[in-house]
Amino acid sequence: MNYDDFISRKTITAMHTDSIQLNADDLNPMLYPFQRDIVRWALAKGRAAIFADCGLGKTPMQLEWAKRVIDARGGMVLILAPLAVAAQTVAEGSKFGIPVTQCESKEDLQPGINITNYEKLGKFEDCTFTGVVLDESSILKSFSGKVRNQIIDYFCNTPFRLACTATPAPNDFMELGNHSEFLGIMSYSEMLAMFFVHDGGETSKWRLKGHAEDVFWRWMGSWAVVMNSPADLGYQMDGYDLPALRVHEVIADGEIPVSESLTLTERRKARRDTLLQRCGVAADLVNGSDEQWLVWCDLNDESHALTHNIQHAVEVQGSDKPRDKASRMLCFSAGVYKCLVTKPSIAGFGMNWQNCSKMIFVGLSDSYEQYYQAVRRCWRFGQKKPVDVYIVISSKEGCVKENIERKQADCEKMREAMVEQTKEITKQELKSTCRLATPYEPKVSMILPKWEEFQNECA
Repeated sequence: MNYDDFISRKTITAMHTDSIQLNADDLNPMLYPFQRDIVRWALAKGRAAIFADCGLGKTPMQLEWAKRVIDARGGMVLILAPLAVAAQTVAEGSKFGIPVTQCESKEDLQPGINITNYEKLGKFEDCTFTGVVLDESSILKSFSGKVRNQIIDYFCNTPFRLACTATPAPNDFMELGNHSEFLGIMSYSEMLAMFFVHDGGETSKWRLKGHAEDVFWRWMGSWAVVMNSPADLGYQMDGYDLPALRVHEVIADGEIPVSESLTLTERRKARRDTLLQRCGVAADLVNGSDEQWLVWCDLNDESHALTHNIQHAVEVQGSDKPRDKASRMLCFSAGVYKCLVTKPSIAGFGMNWQNCSKMIFVGLSDSYEQYYQAVRRCWRFGQKKPVDVYIVISSKEGCVKENIERKQADCEKMREAMVEQTKEITKQELKSTCRLATPYEPKVSMILPKWEEFQNECA
């Protein structure tokens, strides 16, 4: 091995032998130009991630990607999606002329594109797929989670892989590393060793090495598209503007919110002590309106009280059968129900409820991600109305709205920073068909030691 070969082996890039080369103009004309460019790029990569905000059309992009994989290589593509999103995706496929088979187990699989829920993944063990798509791939966030490990193990030999989710926070390196590992680009531990160091004495926190920052974002840009809006990547398009988001804090007991911080136990007690008051306020808001409402809660007792007090409300609980959950959520999408009462942990991911512009949180958990995802079910590109979000709490729970606004501002700032870091790389990727590599461009001549020169002369 000569020196040039040795250096070439150290090149860091997302490169795979499985690739499908197409022109963007060959893809479904119903896709927008930015969507066709992304699909073409993802097919050329073979394994890629699409980090695009809610409402940017990840579903039609993944369907077109899956169709082209089948057209080129045959076999089957499996799409994994959250509960109720499977039926929504089948309907979207019909709209774009792409047939999709919804499956409960491997006996239902058909040649072509198949879709199932993450909960049913165990029923497809030992099946061979040409490609796999993770819809709402943030499920990979958990580093040691059972589902995360199951997904990576099941599809480690699948040639074509696509992960689709909303823009991750740039400081959530665990999520980025798990996506890289699923795609077979670099393992989570390898990514940390290559680009990161421990942040002080906290071994669970990592920061980019100073000299590795530019290389890290370039590496990530070689396998992931990151965008909050088509304008991020230079596409000028009408209709991709978010409507106004209006957040209202409602104090159920009418008192002035306390300013001091409460412990988790104290907050839970305050929520239980005011449960009926908060549910009553929420019921009055819904019953006094003719519009559709989405009501989020965290406790089973809240869910029961809300469903009892709100006229024409339907409840989706964790204990319900999957078929019943999916049916109720889809009926809400179709406008059959005036009000849907559920938890962010059940229906906060994947569903498209642009039909609704009013929602209520009857109290909040400590997870900003759950809050953000729940809000984005309605507040997304394509929503025609301003979205009103009511946060109904007790005075003892403190200034929740201010805390949410602070976290939201921090999150938006970080996402914008991530897009800024990767947008030029992404633009270059989308405009080309070649894979991006981390170039090695030597600029300093090597000076051999005297003993090496002497040895060469002797030889």
